[in-house]
Amino acid sequence: MDNKLTHFAIFTEDMERARGFYNKVFQWGYNSYGQDDFQQIKSNDSESGHLIGALQDRKYQMTDEKVIGFECSISVDNVDEIAELVSQNGGKILMPKTEIPYVGWLIKFKDTEGNIVCAMEYQEHIRAVMQD
Repeated sequence: MDNKLTHFAIFTEDMERARGFYNKVFQWGYNSYGQDDFQQIKSNDSESGHLIGALQDRKYQMTDEKVIGFECSISVDNVDEIAELVSQNGGKILMPKTEIPYVGWLIKFKDTEGNIVCAMEYQEHIRAVMQD
């Protein structure tokens, strides 16, 4: 086991709004999974993409409090472009582009569903290690 994130869930109040936001920002695709209130997220790394997570209605959360989710980071090629797409599609930048020395550039934003997400533009030496 290599301890890599293999799945994540993003809780939503408005499935179509969330799908549109993440499709425009990260070009993710979706597979229906039996119901309109649960969508599998497909990566954009090939023609078919592979499953990386899910958008799901908040009714599936297991607590009485609104689950905003855990903070996850998405590796991106250009954090400036992502910041612009976030703003154009209804998200809110919470932390502007910030350098993490020897790692890369990071932004934090709130999506259309109130979840906090990070986009990370890794330096080349980090990308090389991640691909090994």
